[in-house]
Order: sequence, then structure tokens, then C-alpha cells
Amino acid sequence: MTTPTATTGLIFNEPLLWEKSRPGRCGLSIPKSDVPSSPLDSSLTTGGPDLPQLSEVDVTRHFTRLSQWNFGVDSGMYPLGSCTMKYNPKTNEVQAARPGLANAHPMAGEQVSQGAMELMYNLEQELAEITGMDAVTLQPAAGAHGELTGMLVIHAYHAKQGKQRSKIIIPDTAHGTNPASATLCGYKSINIKSGENGILTPEAIAEVMDEDTAGIMITNPNTLGLFEENIQEIADIVHAKGGLVYGDGANMNAIMGIVQPGKIGIDVIHLNLHKTFSTPHGGGGPGSGPIGVVKKLAPFLPSPRIKKTGKGYSWQFDCPDTIGRMLTFHGHFGVLVRAYAYIRTMGGNGLKTVSQLAVLNANYIKAKLKDTLALAYDRPCMHECVFSDKNQQPHHVTTLDMAKRLMDYGFHPPTVYFPLVVHGAIMIEPTETESRETIDEFIQAFKAIAKEAEETPELLQSAPSRPKLKRLDEVTAARKPCLCG
Repeated sequence: MTTPTATTGLIFNEPLLWEKSRPGRCGLSIPKSDVPSSPLDSSLTTGGPDLPQLSEVDVTRHFTRLSQWNFGVDSGMYPLGSCTMKYNPKTNEVQAARPGLANAHPMAGEQVSQGAMELMYNLEQELAEITGMDAVTLQPAAGAHGELTGMLVIHAYHAKQGKQRSKIIIPDTAHGTNPASATLCGYKSINIKSGENGILTPEAIAEVMDEDTAGIMITNPNTLGLFEENIQEIADIVHAKGGLVYGDGANMNAIMGIVQPGKIGIDVIHLNLHKTFSTPHGGGGPGSGPIGVVKKLAPFLPSPRIKKTGKGYSWQFDCPDTIGRMLTFHGHFGVLVRAYAYIRTMGGNGLKTVSQLAVLNANYIKAKLKDTLALAYDRPCMHECVFSDKNQQPHHVTTLDMAKRLMDYGFHPPTVYFPLVVHGAIMIEPTETESRETIDEFIQAFKAIAKEAEETPELLQSAPSRPKLKRLDEVTAARKPCLCG
């Protein structure tokens, strides 16, 4: 790679709007009033909000400059493993912004909400078909919220059986929020190590599964980017003891259109619509984490449920076994619209192609970089591959050093130091939307960095050098966060 995609240029400092404010400045002209003025009582006009006074050019330049500080999915490749930050079609944004949908109010009543309810009902049916489940709820607000909802359903099911259980099995390759979701439901996590191939072995599950274990939380594909090949046998072991199988579907973008989790033993699964089905996430939102369940768990889903009748759609509140509401209303509707538009645009064949391309791109990176970076598991991966800094350690270069240096080459760093089962992990997910040309540039950048690690390690140890802000004191930032704005 001879010419990095990143370069230097004018980077403006930008103060707060209040610092730019000057009395009397205004960014708009208000038409002359055609009605008599009626001054407000002085008690209503004092002590109001401290709003900055700015001209139009002040506002335009402020937000333009701030936007130039940011790196987003519209700027370049976002290879965050486990996060699926892919480019999403702008048509989804157009549909979500349509006034009839964007301005819909959840308390407007059924008669004037039929369009929105039909969209949600159809989305539930489509997600059920994609996952092979019997029923779906759209209420959960994000992935971890979906996990909690799924675990509450499992908890309610066991309570209905007359004997609550106290434990849940969680592999070392599960997503990091799984133990927390289980703990919130009163379960003790039983941690299981993966086998030598990076996947679970039936023997390990059989050893710990008993009548006091509620089930297992399994991420498939797991956080090593590997498909849990023994999933059906594991599900049989759990079911034989009366347990349930929770599937973390955050990585569904690697298998949709190819594998239906409900057909291979999964009883509950959550989906991250903001990952797999459009809407890039970050900064705390937006998100959506619907769950799908098999038939015997459908009565425990959050209420109300959408019911289709001969007269249209209505909310069904009569659900005696429900775990109750998980959200004030019915889900993050804007994200649901985007996901619905994405599914309808892609169709079944398109969704399958998405998975195939995601897997192809990840395996391409794995094959091209495995002689440069240490590969944790040299076997076919799914949507992401995991390397480590083992080859660079003799030169005193770490995963963090390489991630920071990658910024100088114009790429957002991949996920680092996760999953924890790989020391110094470098977790790369190219997604299906990146072209071979972009991926080749990324590969060449990493190869160049690996060469620098051997010849000039000090470059990496002080990286990055080109961004506005250089290497930050992340430890102090975590321990003493500045929350003043």
C-alpha cells in the first residue's frame, strides 16, 4: 500500500456554541406580525433557557466542523468485530422519515394506527420465518434488552412448570452481556470453556446440565466467528433435562437465509435489527432487539400482542401468562420501519446473499492476513475472524498500538481485546457491504503496520499521528469521566 487513504488537512478547533454567542445575533428573519402585540407578564419572560445567539453562518460552520471530526460508516470501512457496522441503504431512511410513519403516535388509537400496526404485524411474521420461530415480539429496545426479555420468558416458563431453576450455562464464547441478563433473572452463571476448535463440545454440556439448570445461553455463530456445529446435539442434551436453549442472534447476519435457529433446537432467540437488518448503531442507540420463541413459550411474551382479525389489527391485552410490558409502548418504531424496508427490499434470496458475502469477506481477510497476524483458530470462519498480537510481541508492539496506527492509514480500528478467550485479540468483521478493493486496502494497511512493527516500532507506540486528537489517556478517562458536556 503506497498511498494511505488518510491524509492531513485543515482541522478547525471549534468552541461551544455558548462561547460563540454574541448578543443580538440571529439566524432567521421572522415575518412582521399581522396581529396586535400582547406582552407577556414579566414573570414569564425572566429566567428562561440560556440559549446561544448565533448567525446562520455560525451554526452552519459549527456543525460542519464537528462533522469533520467524526468517522462514520458513510466515511469509510467500520471493521468492528461483533458489532456489524455495515453501510445501510438510504432508502430505509426515506421510508422511516415518511410523515405517516415518523409522526405516528403510539397513543393515537387502533382506528388511526392500522398502517403502523400492519407493518409491525408483517415484520413479526417475517422475522418468525427467517428464524424458524413460531412467535415474535418487537418490544425489546436493543440487544441486551432482548436478552433480558428472553431470559424472563424462560424464567416464567419454569415457574409455570411448578419448579423454578437456579442456574444457566454460559460458554466462554458468548456475548459479554449474557451473564448479566441471566443474573438479573436470578440465575447463577455456569461458565463453560470451549473445546480446542473454538466451539462447544456436547460432553462439556452433558457434564454440567442437570434438573436445576434452566438451560443454556449460546451465541451462534460465536464471538470467535465460528459456527457451533454441535448445536443440535447440545440442544438435545439440554432438552432431555427439561431445560431451554437461548440463542443469542446478534450474529444472525452470517446465517440468515441459510440456517433457521428454530429448526435446530433453539427455543428463544433475540435479533439485533440495528445490526442485521439496517440502522447503524452507536452512541447509545438507536436499537431494536426483538425475540422469537417456539410455540410453547408464546404465551409468556410481553403484552400487548398484535392480533390480526377480519376487521384489521388490534392490541391483544388478554395474555394471562405474559411477563408484562418490556417497553413503554411497542418498540423503537423508527428502527422497525427501517428493518421492514430492508427485508422487503432484499427478499429471501437477497438476505441469503448478504450472509454469503459477509462470510466470504471475512474468510478472505483471514486468508490474506494469517501469515501477518497470529490467527487464533485456523479454520473457516463465519462473518468475522479473530487474530492476536502474538507475532508482534517480540517487537514490544501490542494490539492497541496496531489499532491506533491503523487510524493513520485512514481506517477505523477493529474490535480489540475481545473476545477474552484470545489474548490480545484483534476481531475483524468486514460485513457484506465492503468491496474487494476496500478490503484489499485494509489488508495492505495491516501488512504495512506489521512491517513497521519490526522496523520502526516507535511509530506504532506513539500512534496515531494524523487525527485531531492523538493517543488519549483511556485509563483516566474511564476512572474519571468528564460528564459536563
